[in-house]
Amino acid sequence: MDIEAANNNQRRRWNSSWRVLTLAYQSLGVVYGDLSTSPLYVYKTAFADDVNHVESTEEIYGVLSCIFWTLTLIPLLKYVFIVLKADDDGEGGTFALYSLLCRHTRVCSLPNGQPADMELSAYRNEKRVVKSVLQSTLEKHIGLRRLLLILALIGACMVIGDGVLTPAISDIEVPIACIILVFLFALQHYGTHRVAFLFAPIVLTWLLSISTIGLYNIVKWNHHIFEALSPYYAFMFLTRSRKAGWMTLGGILLCSTGSEAMFADLGHFTQSSIKVAFTFLVYPALILAYMGQAAFISKHRTLEGVEFYVSIPAVLAAIVGSQAVITGTFSIIKQCTSWHCFPPVKIIHTSSRIHGRIYIPEVNWILMFLCIAITVGFRDTKSLGNAAGLAVITVMLVTTCLMSLVMVLCWHKSPVLALCFLLFFGFIESLYFSACLMKFLQGAWVPIALAFILIVIMYIWNYGTRKKYAYDVQNKVPINWLMSLSPDLGIVRVRGIGLIQTELDSGVPAIFSHFVTNLPAFHQVLIFLCIKNVPVPRVDPKERFLVGRVGPEAHRIYRCIVRYGYLDHHKDDCDFEKNLVGSIIEFICGEKQEENHAMKRQGIEDGGTMLVVGSLAPNLEAIKIEDEEVSDSVHLMAGATSLEQDETKSPEKPKKKSRLVLPGIQTLDEATEKELTELMEAREAGLAFILSNSYVKAKSGSSLIKKIGLNYVYDFLRRNSRGSSYALNLPHASTLEVGMVYNV
Repeated sequence: MDIEAANNNQRRRWNSSWRVLTLAYQSLGVVYGDLSTSPLYVYKTAFADDVNHVESTEEIYGVLSCIFWTLTLIPLLKYVFIVLKADDDGEGGTFALYSLLCRHTRVCSLPNGQPADMELSAYRNEKRVVKSVLQSTLEKHIGLRRLLLILALIGACMVIGDGVLTPAISDIEVPIACIILVFLFALQHYGTHRVAFLFAPIVLTWLLSISTIGLYNIVKWNHHIFEALSPYYAFMFLTRSRKAGWMTLGGILLCSTGSEAMFADLGHFTQSSIKVAFTFLVYPALILAYMGQAAFISKHRTLEGVEFYVSIPAVLAAIVGSQAVITGTFSIIKQCTSWHCFPPVKIIHTSSRIHGRIYIPEVNWILMFLCIAITVGFRDTKSLGNAAGLAVITVMLVTTCLMSLVMVLCWHKSPVLALCFLLFFGFIESLYFSACLMKFLQGAWVPIALAFILIVIMYIWNYGTRKKYAYDVQNKVPINWLMSLSPDLGIVRVRGIGLIQTELDSGVPAIFSHFVTNLPAFHQVLIFLCIKNVPVPRVDPKERFLVGRVGPEAHRIYRCIVRYGYLDHHKDDCDFEKNLVGSIIEFICGEKQEENHAMKRQGIEDGGTMLVVGSLAPNLEAIKIEDEEVSDSVHLMAGATSLEQDETKSPEKPKKKSRLVLPGIQTLDEATEKELTELMEAREAGLAFILSNSYVKAKSGSSLIKKIGLNYVYDFLRRNSRGSSYALNLPHASTLEVGMVYNV
């Protein structure tokens, strides 16, 4: 047995190692394309006026030394060994850092949070008795919380801006470049894994080629080039050349372009695979390539004719170099949408095993259009390099700031250590940022303009969403009003289930009172449905549904809160309806069984208890709702007992049979049996979906900026964005939209 166990452990380790190597190979084609192709334009941008003006070899040594230490300190030390550890359940990017901070402090910008969300197993918040001064300050001042959100938005927008600029950087003729860009974006719908296997051999060949040619140039032209790895040359270069050397930093920075993609694309791969690929292949290959280029330049004082450019399939490499930021853009948009910072878009999951692999059609084609526009408008690699450099360094600065907060608030490290991290990397990146900012008129204005437009869109959408929710909270109807509705007032209860969409997690939404006022009737079973996002990557399906009762049991009114993480896939199929009704059934059964401790009580809902359904005890597992065509009875089966409720139906219109199976439950009390029967009868009669179609308008007396933002920008985005994911496939005959105007 010991030998067999040892063999099994060895087999598992082998499978795990093989998976890491496979993902590391795939990451070459997605994550490292941008970083690997930077040797195409780093020296060309750094020596923008050619290298004939260089008076001594020490200046070339100084540039190489800056490149070496930039690659060593930022991609290797900062990202590979520090930042990648701050993943949010396998997901990376600036919003992943923001999510970590929200989960450990009360700085979340999601409007409908509730204490029950803190009980999710995905929360890994260590409960500390005493809050730190930093945490208390952030939670106390709303301005700091908004500043934190804006900081995350800036990082996200700059990643998207980099995704627009990087594909346009190449020395290829404009018509050919445009054709290549169309081909590149057309490939995206095949999914990350297919694109990775297509591009990985190209990047692998590229890295092996540039490292081999770099080694050849070192041996042939200048084998003393290794001396340039000393930081002495970088220091002397910056002190002697002063302003000229400082301006050169904008071009040198391009050697680290794609470093943020390692973190942003983390959800498409694993932390180990990205580390292995960079540490053992990408980093050494790039160092040899830059050293070989410097060795050639030190002898020829020109970039023309260098073997590096004539020996490598640069066209293919330039194509692949764009994939990292495109993939990262998809991940960023997905996270922004879940945080109500971007209008809802169609998200296609391209892998059933790795949930972070997604494709967003609308974003893909908009990126392609912008890339082609920039390629045609900017035919100069130097200008595009300046623009990309500013986008990259801005994201790095944002990541450094957020990481320093994560160290203190999430990892509970010493504030002194976090301050050292912030000062060390912040100082280095500030030098590069200032150098890039000086080239504002030479192309660096492009990412600023793109980021400004995106931030305005994101902030207006987030602002409008928060204002709409605040209006719902202020105008929600008291439960007493709902209890007062009776046949004496002309209110009719009709057969079926009424599903009321609302953002509220308590109270009665104003749209329902508006609906009843104009149409005095509602269904025999009423469900207030709230679909919301919580600041975690994924919610365990067993904890997804939070169900409670609104009012007395006889009213048959329920509230169901469906919780999703920002990486969860919102199902669009008919299973949602069955899962929803199943959650109500589990709630009814669990409410009657006091011994069922697996059902977690999560706060009070209008005087009643809300329960997490799905985390069931064995006696409630495997509840099934079976549908069959052509039937005229409703079956309720519980263990060995069954109940049949006959109905009179038209023979011309056969309906489906709803058969509820509750294995393990031998007896049901009369009240529970009656409630379940009525619920199944209502489901058989059909569901009616009452959706909110509210308009947010700035109230009279508002500022001009607020009126433009809400009345025009937010309204345009609302009209042209997708609705709720579950509502997309609803039959039109069963859907009723209730329109209201919110003056905020």
